[in-house]
Amino acid sequence: MDETSDEPPTSAVLLDNCHFSQVVFNNVEKFYVPGGDVTCYYTLTQNIVPRGKDWVGIFRVGWKTTREYYTFMWAPLPSDARSDTAVQQQIQFKAYYLPKDDEYYQFCYVDQDGVVRGASVPFQFRAETEDDILVVTTQGEVEEIELQNRNLHKENEELKASCAGLQKQNIDLQEELNKTQELQNSLESLRCNTEKLELELNSLKKENKHLKELDDCREAELHQLKEQIQNVTSDKERLETRLKTALDRMDQLQSQVLNYEKEVENLSHMDRDKTEQLESLKEENRQLHVTRTQQKEQNKNLGHCMEYLKGSKAKRSLCLSCCLQNGQQQNRDLMKELEEQKRLFQILQAKKNEADEENQKLREENDRLLRHLSQEVSSFSVVSQAQAPIPASEVGGFLYGNPYSDFICNYFVLQVSIRKCPICNEVFPEDIETSQYEVHVQSHLLECPLCSETFEKSNKQVFDDHIFCHGLE
Repeated sequence: MDETSDEPPTSAVLLDNCHFSQVVFNNVEKFYVPGGDVTCYYTLTQNIVPRGKDWVGIFRVGWKTTREYYTFMWAPLPSDARSDTAVQQQIQFKAYYLPKDDEYYQFCYVDQDGVVRGASVPFQFRAETEDDILVVTTQGEVEEIELQNRNLHKENEELKASCAGLQKQNIDLQEELNKTQELQNSLESLRCNTEKLELELNSLKKENKHLKELDDCREAELHQLKEQIQNVTSDKERLETRLKTALDRMDQLQSQVLNYEKEVENLSHMDRDKTEQLESLKEENRQLHVTRTQQKEQNKNLGHCMEYLKGSKAKRSLCLSCCLQNGQQQNRDLMKELEEQKRLFQILQAKKNEADEENQKLREENDRLLRHLSQEVSSFSVVSQAQAPIPASEVGGFLYGNPYSDFICNYFVLQVSIRKCPICNEVFPEDIETSQYEVHVQSHLLECPLCSETFEKSNKQVFDDHIFCHGLE
């Protein structure tokens, strides 16, 4: 019968418990033409609070409960739900859901608790006829109807008076019933209080008995505690004696700790001195490595010059070959000595506890290397002097001498007097300070903070692996 699938909230409340005055239906017609939509107008008074599940139903006259509705529509909520004044509302029933007979029906407003809050006057669903508009009666019928109306009015007044008396009696009985109910509630409360007091009395008796037993136990415990206090006092005196002895012993240990700290500080100074010596040896080793790189470059340049001078006399070629072989032999000797230096340096790192003895060996080895280097430099000076300008009669039959002889001499002098970075091959002038040259070379290197071993920055991965190996140790 309804447009929605939800069933409205209903109840079996009888008509006597309903409040029909909270919703007033307006402009209700006596007849509604079948087949047309019906608009229901109603007013929500200030005595009702509309809710989301309120509904308006069409009931056949004579209904007993709200479950006997024919059709219904959900009541819309007003826009101002908190208003304290009456609100006009309307709702439209579609013709399809309306009754098809000519019985009497009425609108009813039902809240979401299933209670009727208002009902309209009865109406029918049929076409209006002339009989409904004009009724013709005789004078006798009119007098009879008036007599019946007076009798009915008199009966109505009597019934109203009787109803008022019954209502007054009902109010008095209700007041007496309320008083009786209050007395019964007071009596029940007194009975409950009495039971509670009896329970509390029994509980207090049990607690009193328990407290007496606890008092006896406490006296026995107090006697035991006194004995324990005496024992603790004697233990305290004994412990105080032991504490005094322990404090004296602690003072002695503190003096010994101070002596040990002084010894550790001295050992730390010695270790720092040894570390500084090791750093100086590392610096000397680094300088030797740089010198060795320069020596390789000079030997390379010397080889180029020898190839250029192949067309000179055999004696000059033989002399230069001998010089080159001597330089290569000295270079090999220097390589061997550098390898020995590296080996000794690794042994020094592995045996740091024997630093004094190893440092002495490194100093001796470095002195020997320096002597060889000085000999190497002097030999290269002799070679450069041997490459001095040659007279025209000795230069391979050149009438005006070798046009490249000055260039060759200047080349060798330049090679001896300049410095070149062994890593980036950058050339530095002769007057550059050694510290600046070393800073430049050091900028290309990465030094391990744990063992001071150096790596080229281009080998960053090898350096990271080296650091990681220290972490595994």
